[in-house]
Amino acid sequence: MSFLLLFSSVTITLALIFYSLGIWAERISKYLKKWHVITFWIGFTFDVSGTTAMHFLATKPFILLDMHTLTGQIALWLMLAHAIWATVVVKKDNKELRIKFHRYSLFVWLIWLIPYFGGMLMGMGN
Repeated sequence: MSFLLLFSSVTITLALIFYSLGIWAERISKYLKKWHVITFWIGFTFDVSGTTAMHFLATKPFILLDMHTLTGQIALWLMLAHAIWATVVVKKDNKELRIKFHRYSLFVWLIWLIPYFGGMLMGMGN
């Protein structure tokens, strides 16, 4: 296994751990806290790092119509929007917004799982 493949696998798995921790902790508490936002950003950062490393490993040209690439791009943009929105909600310190925030979080997490597990299955098939 090459260093780049190991690095990308570990960072994307760390993204899963941190993002899941933030999503589920926020969902269970039903109240967005600052540390949840931090875990969203850490998860996003790990995902971008791992995705970038995977890009350097790719043997095919970047094609957005490829299902894995398309779902991965959608997931990254949703994660970014989610982390930005969470940051704004916490900075505004609006209790009502903090309570309602968790409705969107689970959706983003579920979308993110599609390219995560899809990529894992693709990797196991090679």
